[in-house]
Amino acid sequence: MGTTHADYFLGAVPCTRRLKEEETSCEYEKNTGLVIAEAFQGKDPLATPGILVRNHGPFTWGKSPYDAVYNAVVLEQIAFMNWHAEIIADNISDCPDYIITKHYYRKHGKNAYYGQMKQST
Repeated sequence: MGTTHADYFLGAVPCTRRLKEEETSCEYEKNTGLVIAEAFQGKDPLATPGILVRNHGPFTWGKSPYDAVYNAVVLEQIAFMNWHAEIIADNISDCPDYIITKHYYRKHGKNAYYGQMKQST
């Protein structure tokens, strides 16, 4: 919905479909992973490092365990911010794609220039 979201997630955070009853009665954990993979068909999971599993909760990941936890905190914060924005504003709308793209790629990728740059040692 805004630029804080776009700094960390390229586009909307996906939400999986509901697991079917037969998917929960056998190999529940595996099937949870499969619906996550299904929701990411054609998407880059590193550009959107989190998902909401319907009737379950958030899942996040990253290049390290630290990054996965960091992305969980970011996901919770942007959900909190978006929820408040929807309560406060009657006609809130999604952030335009050109702003999302600008904010995401200025922090990520080979031409990133915004924020603290990692130094080579």
